[in-house]
This record gives sequence, C-alpha cells and structure tokens, in this order.
Amino acid sequence: MSWQESDLSPELRKRIAKQEGIQTPTPISKSARKSKYGNVKTIIDRITFDSKKEANRYLELKSRQQCGQIANLALQPEFQLQEPFIDSMGVRHRAITYKADFMYLDSGDVIVEDVKGKLTDVYKIKKKLLLFKYREFIFKET
Repeated sequence: MSWQESDLSPELRKRIAKQEGIQTPTPISKSARKSKYGNVKTIIDRITFDSKKEANRYLELKSRQQCGQIANLALQPEFQLQEPFIDSMGVRHRAITYKADFMYLDSGDVIVEDVKGKLTDVYKIKKKLLLFKYREFIFKET
C-alpha cells in the first residue's frame, strides 16, 4: 500500500518534519490565518475593518458625509443591552453589549448599521435586544 504526504495529519507531518530537520511554515500572526467566515481584514484611513464589505461601506458613508447627505458618522458604537448583575447565588454576570459597525444621522434619524455576511444565532438575539431597548434608532443591515 502506498501513501502520500497529503494523507498524513498536519500534526504528524510537523512531527516527521521536525525529526528530519525540515522547517515547516507557520503563520506570522493571527491575521495570516484564514478567518472563520472567509472575510479579509482591510485597512482604510489607518482603520482596520473586519471585511472588505465593511471597508467599502465605510467609504460609501464617508463620501455621503463629505457631501452633506449624512452627519456624525461614528465607527463601532457600543450599546449596553443588559446591565451587569449578581444572581441569587452570588455569582456576578457581566453586562451584555452589542457593537454595531456604524452609527450616523440621516435626515434627523439616528441610523445604526451593521454589515453582515453571516447571521449568527448570537447576532440575531443581540439584534432583537437592541431593537427592543433602543426603539428610537433605525437599524439597517447591509
């Protein structure tokens, strides 16, 4: 029976390479690894965005603000959805927070916007909590 190096697990390949004195490539940083959802971190105006889609949306909103269509563009606004508390057993629980991608004024309305590729279960719950607690905001997903 013949086998190929690709048939081996990554751990076994590393072990064999180490025994034979062969160097194997390792990621330089976490950003060198592929992300869970396949997004690519992108830097614009010295700001690191989690995806190309979010970076492009930033450029659109920045352009709209420069033209006077929107105002007060804010990045990564954070909202407290539930306050921290101590339960009946004396255990401390941290606050539940939600961090949106953008917040801005559009014709007097406060817009909270999130750029999403994958809608996770945690995101869906936090979105509902945000919509319930901050009813004065208009929420947009792009």
